[in-house]
Amino acid sequence: MKVLDSLSMVLKEKGGQIWFIDPTATVYEALELMADKSIGALLVMQANRLIGVISERDYARKIILTGRSSKTTAVSEIMSSPAMTVTLHTTVDDAMRVMTEQRIRHLPVLDGDRKVAGVVSLGDLVKWIITSHEQMIEQLESYIAGRA
Repeated sequence: MKVLDSLSMVLKEKGGQIWFIDPTATVYEALELMADKSIGALLVMQANRLIGVISERDYARKIILTGRSSKTTAVSEIMSSPAMTVTLHTTVDDAMRVMTEQRIRHLPVLDGDRKVAGVVSLGDLVKWIITSHEQMIEQLESYIAGRA
């Protein structure tokens, strides 16, 4: 594992499970699905096409803080759109940079046909980077100890 590995490797390790919701669903329904799947964001898809992302942050800032009702507000009203995306060939390092610059925690990954291949979270990338560093430290310790 390296920071210059592609997101295709991350998704292969993590699995490419994709959770999504229709833009006409209510925010409450989106929250129920996020809670059920223990995830912090959902892709918003219409006719197999990515049109946005809804996250717990969207809920907190656009529903709770504005006094709106999650049971009567449609996902399309508060989703982040258009969704920031990357490709399977994007490196872990570049994806982390995009997430940091855009201040987002979930990033849809598109394949060569512009179809959703999966989603990476900030936690997925941090885990990948930490593992990469741990492996490098082990290699250096082996080298120093003469075991390499």
